[in-house]
Formats: sequence, structure tokens, C-alpha cells
Amino acid sequence: MTSYKINEVFESIQGEGAFTGVPSIFIRLQGCPVGCSWCDTKHTWTVDPDKQLSAAQAMAENNESDHWFTCDTDDLLTLFTQQKYQAKHVIITGGEPCMYDLHGLTDGLLAADYSVQIETSGTFEVKANPKSWITLSPKINMQGGYEVLDQVLQLANEIKHPVAMSKHIDELDTLLQRQQHSQDVLIYLQPISQQKRATELAVSTCIARNWRLSLQTHKFIGIE
Repeated sequence: MTSYKINEVFESIQGEGAFTGVPSIFIRLQGCPVGCSWCDTKHTWTVDPDKQLSAAQAMAENNESDHWFTCDTDDLLTLFTQQKYQAKHVIITGGEPCMYDLHGLTDGLLAADYSVQIETSGTFEVKANPKSWITLSPKINMQGGYEVLDQVLQLANEIKHPVAMSKHIDELDTLLQRQQHSQDVLIYLQPISQQKRATELAVSTCIARNWRLSLQTHKFIGIE
């Protein structure tokens, strides 16, 4: 059974996108080479062998640590029980979770009657159970030099695009020209760091395009 490098596991409320307000178990995987300048989880970027802990040690830590631990799917399901988690929606995030083959994890979670959401930058191929909900937050022209892949564009159930200035809207328009999915993909704009100018741009564009606004509500109410 595949083991995954995990930064943290916790239960909270989803604060963004289509599942805003849904009680969720977050599995944050370690590792990401994309290099977003505004990233609020930079502690997940590198996998330092000297930072590995046991699962018990890592779960006892405060968040925003660059320590990590390994778990397979059965271990994670046992951990959910030990922690007495009540949520039935699981969010696989990072880092960049699609650096990993997620078939084993998503298959196991779905078999255990959890719904599964994967949050990805779109820069690595999605390898997961097709019943997984794919949240694409496309990272374009980041310092890592990775491109958003067509495979992820076609699988995306929602596209949640971070914006700060008008060029980010132009980048999204260019990206959507490549999007040929048959279903109605939900388009969200998310102001970067809740900046006033970014928020005003996102609101006006959502109204003009009939798109949706995504706010990081967990930050407004002070939860992880």
C-alpha cells in the first residue's frame, strides 16, 4: 500500500470554493516545487529527511511546521477514528498533492464512504479515482516554471483562480480557451490575500462574467 508524505491532518470547515462551509478533514501533503510568491503554506515546499517525525509527534505539533510524517490509507483511516473526526468530506491539499499517485488514497477514502476533493495547481497530472472532485487553482508563470496541464483542465470540476490585478483575468481567459470539458465547470475568482484592489477586481469581474466569488472565509473567522 502506498505511503504518503504528510505535513498535517486536521478537521475544520472548508473556507473556499464550491464546498465553502462544509465540515472537512484536511490531509496536507508535503512537497511543492511550483513556487507561488503569495503562498501561505511555504512550510510544505521541501521534503527534508531531517524533518521527518512519527505520526504521533507530528499530530502533537502546532500547524505551519515543515515537519512531516508518512502514512498509508489504512493508517489515515485509523487516525481519523483516533482523533474522533466527524466530517465525511476529505480535502487532499498541499503542497502540491498531485506530485503523488493518489489512486490508493482516493479509492480507500471513497470505499470508506468519504467524499473526496483534491486541491491542485494543475501543474502535475491528476492520478486519482474519477469520483474525486478536482479543484484546480491554476498557477501560471510561477517561479518554478511549471505549466498548467490540459489533462487537469479537462478533469476540473471547479476552477478557483487567485487574482490581484487585471493580468490575472487575462491569464485565466487564455487558460479557459483550452478548457473543453463537457460539463459546466464552476469558475471562482479569489482575491489574493484579501487585498482591497484585488477584491474589487474580483467582484466586478464576477458580476460581468457571471462567475463566482471565493473568499478565504476561514481566515476571516480565525480558523485553520
